[in-house]
Amino acid sequence: MKTNWPLLALAVGAFGIGTTEFAPMGLLPVIADGVHVSIPTAGMLVSAYAVGVMIGAPLMTLALGRVRARTALIALMGIFTVGNLLSALAPGYGWLLASRLVTSLNHGAFFGLGSVVAASVVPREKRASAVATMFMGLTIANVGGVPAAAWLGHAIGWRMAFAATAGLGVLAMAALALALPKGEAGKMPDVRRELKVLARPAVLGALGTTVLGSAAMFSVYTYIAPVLTNITHASAGFITAMLVVIGIGFTIGNAIGGKLADRSLDGSLIAFLIALSLVMVALPVLAGSHVGATIAMLLWGAAAFAVVPPVQMRVMQAAHEAPGLASSVNIGAFNLGNALGAAAGGAVISAGLGYVAVSMMGAVFAAAGLALVLLGRYHARRVPAVA
Repeated sequence: MKTNWPLLALAVGAFGIGTTEFAPMGLLPVIADGVHVSIPTAGMLVSAYAVGVMIGAPLMTLALGRVRARTALIALMGIFTVGNLLSALAPGYGWLLASRLVTSLNHGAFFGLGSVVAASVVPREKRASAVATMFMGLTIANVGGVPAAAWLGHAIGWRMAFAATAGLGVLAMAALALALPKGEAGKMPDVRRELKVLARPAVLGALGTTVLGSAAMFSVYTYIAPVLTNITHASAGFITAMLVVIGIGFTIGNAIGGKLADRSLDGSLIAFLIALSLVMVALPVLAGSHVGATIAMLLWGAAAFAVVPPVQMRVMQAAHEAPGLASSVNIGAFNLGNALGAAAGGAVISAGLGYVAVSMMGAVFAAAGLALVLLGRYHARRVPAVA
């Protein structure tokens, strides 16, 4: 099979972004201790990153609209590199929070523009799979990058984890410069027209599904280390191993999600959201043993990330006149869900409901996402009939 170098370069960038986005999950207790805050407070680093993505996604996409895609993607990875270096050097919690905001500004625009580039270098019938290939870098980060960062954080210190991640940014910049075609010069976007496209009910519904699916995932993933510590009585080594297992699940789910989304976007999305709800309901029982926890993490990871390719393509199709902005805003929607899930999980813990309730909260979000998809299908079928 011929190697698609542009997709591979985009996957390298996604690998770096995935590492810095998910690394705090495995390091939350270490970071909390290092900057002298509680675990729920440290969890706000995840929310801060997510808020930065939401703000940066549309602003950076519009700001770079007149720049060639390759130049824009390299510049975005430059922001990534600087942000991670600032995180490594942060003297306290406030500075760390601010540096995570800086790092996050590249995220939405990179995946948004990258999705458009990925879809443009393959035949039309392979677009969902191409987007999934780019996101594969993010899922593989959870197999290698995130566990490596967790190991570094526990062995040497969390600052070294961020410093090493900055090195991934330099590697991604080189890969993008070498592999991506020069492309055409960008055009000044018609902001009013593109925002009007985003305001369509079908687009808003697709974005809402993204938010709820992501919230389901991050209500659990943000607190995965303390969840495993309290329910499974896991050691630091077992938690690191589970991060690898989750990453394998993410990778499997992403591949399956891309393949099935090429056949049916809504059908695959409904199936995956049902699976995600069921797995999260069963997770506290399975996590009572080390073997059960391993099975649960694999299944949960696969179900959680299988949702990603279909929701990304769903938004791009619904807003096909503004694919770049829509794709970027959808990444912002992912991270709105991240922030919502992290905040909801922290609220459950702070309320004294225990770590078992964190998984139940995730199941509620997944069920709400499923309801929104079904409502959208019902509405889509009735509109032509009325017309």
